[in-house]
Amino acid sequence: MRRRHRPALALVLGLAWIPAFAQECVAGFPEIYGALFADAQRALPDPKSMVDAIPKVAPAAIAAEYGQRRHDPDFDLPRFIGERFELPQPAGGGYRTNPAHDAATHIDRLWDELRREPHAGDARDSLLPLPRPYVVPGGRYGEIYYWDSYFTMLGLVESGRLELVRDMVANFAALIDRYGRVPNGNRSYYLGRSQPPFFAAMVQLLAASDGPQVLPAYLPQLEREYAFWMDGADGLAPGTAYRRVVRLRDGTLLNRYWDDCDTPRDESHVMDVATASASPRPATEVYRNLRAGAESGWDFSSRWLADGRSLHTIRTVEIVPPDLNSLLHSLESTIAQASAAAGNPARAAMFDERAQRRAAAIRRLLWDEDRGVFADHLWDGMRPTGQVSLATVYPLYFGIADRAQAARVARTLRAQLLHAHGLATTTVRSGEQWDLPNGWAPLQWMAIRGLARYGEDTMARDVAGRWIRRNLDVFRSQRKLVEKYDVTGDAEAGGGEYPLQDGFGWTNGVLRALLARYPEAARD
Repeated sequence: MRRRHRPALALVLGLAWIPAFAQECVAGFPEIYGALFADAQRALPDPKSMVDAIPKVAPAAIAAEYGQRRHDPDFDLPRFIGERFELPQPAGGGYRTNPAHDAATHIDRLWDELRREPHAGDARDSLLPLPRPYVVPGGRYGEIYYWDSYFTMLGLVESGRLELVRDMVANFAALIDRYGRVPNGNRSYYLGRSQPPFFAAMVQLLAASDGPQVLPAYLPQLEREYAFWMDGADGLAPGTAYRRVVRLRDGTLLNRYWDDCDTPRDESHVMDVATASASPRPATEVYRNLRAGAESGWDFSSRWLADGRSLHTIRTVEIVPPDLNSLLHSLESTIAQASAAAGNPARAAMFDERAQRRAAAIRRLLWDEDRGVFADHLWDGMRPTGQVSLATVYPLYFGIADRAQAARVARTLRAQLLHAHGLATTTVRSGEQWDLPNGWAPLQWMAIRGLARYGEDTMARDVAGRWIRRNLDVFRSQRKLVEKYDVTGDAEAGGGEYPLQDGFGWTNGVLRALLARYPEAARD
């Protein structure tokens, strides 16, 4: 696909509009800052700081000054950056919990530390404006994230903060209205990709509290997000793919992760360049797959790697994943319900049929009988990749699996992924953060609720207890909750591109929701 760039409009940092489904990439930070950009990413403790920094004067002037002074014998790059930019501060970094507070109270109080007010936007800033208050994850993540927010909302509901849930759902609707999809996060450098599409689940969560009238109220945005994910499906030949849509040789229509850009991610530019340089493939192919891996939310995991170990072998766009297709089934089902509530039975029937067809395809084509899991498949030939990962729980969470499949998944989880403190993400130790030994709150939640949905209550309670106790042990010793946990022992979770983050939105949300359902685990 030919890549086109939009011209740099001012800084193109606070870009307010881009055509729906445009196959374009905005001019990025390397174009804006030249040599300063990569040098600054290497000099700063966190490369993301450079794309979140706000320049104090025109970027062209900063870049020109850097070009003139960079080779001076006494030039200090970190000092230069600090003087020319407002650097971001960790979200919630100054918060200290009251030693008398238990974890639930800590979470209830922390929401206000992670809350951000609506803002009009600033042409100097990469932050995209949102019309209502929202909650950020914490640490290096001072912006809203798409799939994180669903799990944050679970906790907000339990904390009695429904007004924030309403605000956040409205913000995601506003992003869909403005961009035709929900970006990875509300930053201009995330516009080329989305994240796992949980908007339908968010709307369903809000409807559970506010009533079924919520569904038709958000029907326009649900349909527009669906159009984004299905763009190119009409007329797609069997055995081919276009953007996020794959039509298999038998005519079945499924989805994959994608990004419209084939350049290094701005927030990880120096890392992506290094990864591509280690690969014999064209650099643009590696960049596209890295970006698609970021869209998956699992950035990064052995499940995307051809050799299971080396990031430069990443092949995300070659894979049809069970988690994404389960989410698209949820979106189709929600559109069907919303259409019925809006008085359009014909459209409701059409989307219900699409949802049923996709569910049947997931059960038939994404099931790995040998391993007893729903598995990633290489869409060209529909061969399973051989990985066992927690993506297998999505068809249980959304009620897609049949009873026999759910029972097999439960046995496989216990045999291969269950550890002392919860479920590991995969069975592979690759050094990537979405692999063994790490466990992540959103996947624990989906596994627990998915297992319970199919009557696997003993297993669900066991996983919940292990995860809750690990969260509480760390909280009692360190007075904080963190992004992810080592589920195999007492070490701190690690791996990936950045240090372990405090905060942390989805950990808080899931723990708060689990404590409401399994209070006995806090007393064990």
